[in-house]
Amino acid sequence: MSEHYDVIIIGSGAGGGTLARHLAPSGKRILLLERGGWLKREVENWDATSVFVQNRYISPDTWYDSTGKAFQPQVHYYVGGATKMYGAALYRLRREDFGELKHYDGISPAWPVSYEEFEPYYLKAEQLYQVHGERGIDPTEPDASGPYPYPAVSHEPRIQQLYDNLKKAGYHPFPAPCAIMLNEQKREMSRCIRCQTCDGFPCLVQAKADAEMIACRPAIEYTNVTLCTEAKAVKLTTNASGTSVNEVIVEKDGSLQSFTADIVVVSCGAANSAALLLKSANDKHPHGLANGSGMVGCNYMYHNSQAVLAISREPNPTYFQKTMALNDFYFGTKDFPYPMGNIQMVGKSLPAMYKGEKPIETALVPHMLLEEISRHAVDFWLSTEDLPNVSNRITVNNAGDITLSYTPNNQVPKNKLYEQLKSMLGHLGMHPEHLIPRSMYFKTDIPIAGVAHQAGTCRFGKDPKTSVIDVNCKAHELDNLYVVDTSFFPSIGAVNPSLTAIANALRVGDHLLGLLTSS
Repeated sequence: MSEHYDVIIIGSGAGGGTLARHLAPSGKRILLLERGGWLKREVENWDATSVFVQNRYISPDTWYDSTGKAFQPQVHYYVGGATKMYGAALYRLRREDFGELKHYDGISPAWPVSYEEFEPYYLKAEQLYQVHGERGIDPTEPDASGPYPYPAVSHEPRIQQLYDNLKKAGYHPFPAPCAIMLNEQKREMSRCIRCQTCDGFPCLVQAKADAEMIACRPAIEYTNVTLCTEAKAVKLTTNASGTSVNEVIVEKDGSLQSFTADIVVVSCGAANSAALLLKSANDKHPHGLANGSGMVGCNYMYHNSQAVLAISREPNPTYFQKTMALNDFYFGTKDFPYPMGNIQMVGKSLPAMYKGEKPIETALVPHMLLEEISRHAVDFWLSTEDLPNVSNRITVNNAGDITLSYTPNNQVPKNKLYEQLKSMLGHLGMHPEHLIPRSMYFKTDIPIAGVAHQAGTCRFGKDPKTSVIDVNCKAHELDNLYVVDTSFFPSIGAVNPSLTAIANALRVGDHLLGLLTSS
């Protein structure tokens, strides 16, 4: 007989892990399912070759593109989900992102809720995930009902030079919001040591405010919360009328197990959440659960992202580089009146990363030269919004394999943003020892396998004909099924989606607490 819970949450990342922590004090029986295990603490956590060349922590999954070509997605299945490897950059969407925005390639649709409805949860999310930042510097920043819980992370000298010179040139750089357990006033009390191995690495000293440390570990301290690892949800079944989920079938230890709950929450990530719903098709839901609109899996987004490396004549000895961002071009310029996006620093590049990102180009390059490039590198991450398109979608075949069909869009603003950065750095008129003269640039477009910012496959909305879930993230067609991860995004904006996923988990959590306490 299946073991029964009040709530089953499938997935322990920014959505599922946060939700589990929020519901834990209710005393209700909660089962948190994670298809992976605990990410092992080992010296390889900080080894760039292990992480970026050998792909030590990437899942062995095989997905397919629209032509049938296999690829390995950069997904990570661990307690804490994708946040175990994230750069801990927790940005709010801009207020305008919640409304309809005209882009070069089309329309970014309005959300069914306003920024004002989300704002209290953004604040709670920042407090929960210990975000460091400073209000009032970025001119695109939306209103906030309180300060960041921790002061902005200080810039190291090279980045401070960049920050100061950008300000002198009339731009508005601002401190990047960082979710790290750092105490700069009392370094002896600080868990974070400001290392070079944060962005894209697991944190060996457990100082990254990820969903494992912030949400999952505190949640399972409650006796009413059970975490089941190495447990992959393979199918959801419904009652005879098809109105509610009555069973979660899980693959664990080579066999199938069954669990039941009053409320079932899918938080597997945009691709896998859609895949699970599609694989759960039955007579009452022939095209997949919650898919009467045909929208499950559609509107996949993952940002038009570029990693840009600038070579300076002077060394850049920075360790923790991800402390600055720039939104001056977020909504365009006078010469280009369409949104371009966000510019932020990315983690300091290391020689092994070049081998992992550009193996062919670097195959014959001497290691000493890669070391020299790294020593002089200043690294940026550029994000431009990609627009939702029903043809950009997740589907599954009869064997349950995922196909990701994606045709890029909104590429002109992406290129414009890159040219803006390049011209900015080249025309600041600084002495060589101050900034980055125009010299050499490396650009890496993020391929289809780079799914870190995946979103949009189960969009929420008020109209069941055009959306999968309602404004509380409950499936329109099922009484007890919720989707709580980045799947719910109708649009993705141009900043990292993690904080919005966390805030939404808290928002939906309040809704569920209301249901649980009244039952």
